[in-house]
Amino acid sequence: MQTKNKIIEVVVGIIRNENKEILIAKRQKDQFMPSYWELPGGKIEVGEDSFSALSRELYEEVGITVKDCSLIHKIFHHYPDKSVNLSIYNIKDFLGDPLGKEGQEIAWSSIEQFNNYKLLPTMWKIIHKISLPKSYWITPDEHQTKSTIDACRKHLISGTKLIQLRSKTILDSTYIENMYKLCKEYKARLILNTPIKTYTEICDGWHLTSSELLSLKERPCDDNKLLGASTHNKLETAHAEKISADYISLSPVEATLSHPNAKTLGWDRSSNIIDQCNLPLFLLGGMNKELIGKALSIGAQGVAGIREI
Repeated sequence: MQTKNKIIEVVVGIIRNENKEILIAKRQKDQFMPSYWELPGGKIEVGEDSFSALSRELYEEVGITVKDCSLIHKIFHHYPDKSVNLSIYNIKDFLGDPLGKEGQEIAWSSIEQFNNYKLLPTMWKIIHKISLPKSYWITPDEHQTKSTIDACRKHLISGTKLIQLRSKTILDSTYIENMYKLCKEYKARLILNTPIKTYTEICDGWHLTSSELLSLKERPCDDNKLLGASTHNKLETAHAEKISADYISLSPVEATLSHPNAKTLGWDRSSNIIDQCNLPLFLLGGMNKELIGKALSIGAQGVAGIREI
């Protein structure tokens, strides 16, 4: 990705407590974007590697010693006068009790409570990334029937945490609201993929068709909502990045029952597209949960589907 702005290399750590809450810190008045909340971390200094910088920053800022961590994602974000190449680490083990060593305010928050904080723009990208599951279910074409509701409940009981309510026809708002409430009972999220999107519907986000995606010049919804998009090639994945989508699906990887003669991407080509994509990507088309490991091995977020997920 090319930019005329200065590129700053930054590392941040996701630190969790025993309640699975995440540690965040409030930027001080003399800092860039003061009073915004962020993950603890900072710039990589000349001569440092990422781990050394992360260890130093977390000790200086919140007083912990990192014992074990792993890189989970990288994000490239543009500000008007600079660009940030952000490496996000999951802190698996550490010593010490976090505190604001530099006088900054700190807080523990669940992902659900992050709406209560004024977050840096990059924070929502991170939150969406770390909260996305390794698979999600797409509803079949039959809607507003007991069988669809029963199928949804069955998936939720089995542990599904993300459901795409897909329909080629307009759905009744009461039906959408009931599906949303059902998902909330199981602490799952509902994403809408319907013909007419106002981006005010009761849901956790929206999923764009590839044609809707290409028609947009900017993100159509708030950052605290999930925005996904269907893609089939590098052009579409690049445009999804341009409008700041939170995740994408890539299809068809393999042949499906609904489109047995469609030209497929295959695993090698899918892997090549993933390598050039900066978004969490779900593989679609002939997928099942047994293929999650294979999907992860080529850099995908996971898999999605209707019948076998």
